[in-house]
Amino acid sequence: MTERNATSGTYRERNSTADRALDILMLFSVDKPVWTGSEVANELGVARSTGYRYLQSLTSNGFIEDTAGGFRLGPKIFQLARLARAGLGLSDVALPVMRSLAAQVGETVLLTRRSGRSVVCLDLVEAQHAVRLSYERGHVLPINAGAAAEVLLAWSDPDEVTTVLEQAPLERFTAKTLTDPESLRKRLAHIRKQGVAVSQGELDPHILGVAAPIRNAEGSVCAAVSIAALAGRVPRAQLRHVEDAVREAAASISRQLELRDA
Repeated sequence: MTERNATSGTYRERNSTADRALDILMLFSVDKPVWTGSEVANELGVARSTGYRYLQSLTSNGFIEDTAGGFRLGPKIFQLARLARAGLGLSDVALPVMRSLAAQVGETVLLTRRSGRSVVCLDLVEAQHAVRLSYERGHVLPINAGAAAEVLLAWSDPDEVTTVLEQAPLERFTAKTLTDPESLRKRLAHIRKQGVAVSQGELDPHILGVAAPIRNAEGSVCAAVSIAALAGRVPRAQLRHVEDAVREAAASISRQLELRDA
């Protein structure tokens, strides 16, 4: 019984020490990146000797470092931050931005990437006005129909584009689907110039799509974010606003991918 109590006491003390270490780490902020030993002890409400003992333990493990002005976060924290960012998938990074975009424009938002001659829907966020789409999470779609597909093709390697367009006849889904390779190349050039793709009725009749490219840390286009809406719900006067919102969402996701992979 005594042994079990001793073990339990050690466990509680170990947790208490860990809690104190976390309390110290949480003190650091943009406004106050450096703390002296006395300030830490006062903030924790412990004796200076106790505060320094916690600080020395964190320093020896690289979580903080002792500088001339005081203690600041150490290299181990930045290593852990890089690991945490690397563990985030594309959807994890994109979804908060997608939710914000859906709330802003009131339409469904999609995250897609290219795989050869196809486009894969990685994720989507439905807005208040849901629409019936060919795009669903995990669905594989053609490369030549819809704003998201055209954005992904527009920034692909030119040799890959040639292979995709000439490997087999392009499929037609509606009267507005582009199936002529030269016509599609001209459209891709226009999309690169505008930085955004706008399509209507190319895959789903009456559906308007607006898409922009997402770039990884190397600056290569790795995915696309887009909105899908009934065309009648987006007046021409509002289209520019939607385009700007989609561009900014793509830029925001790109910035976060750059931070994640830094």
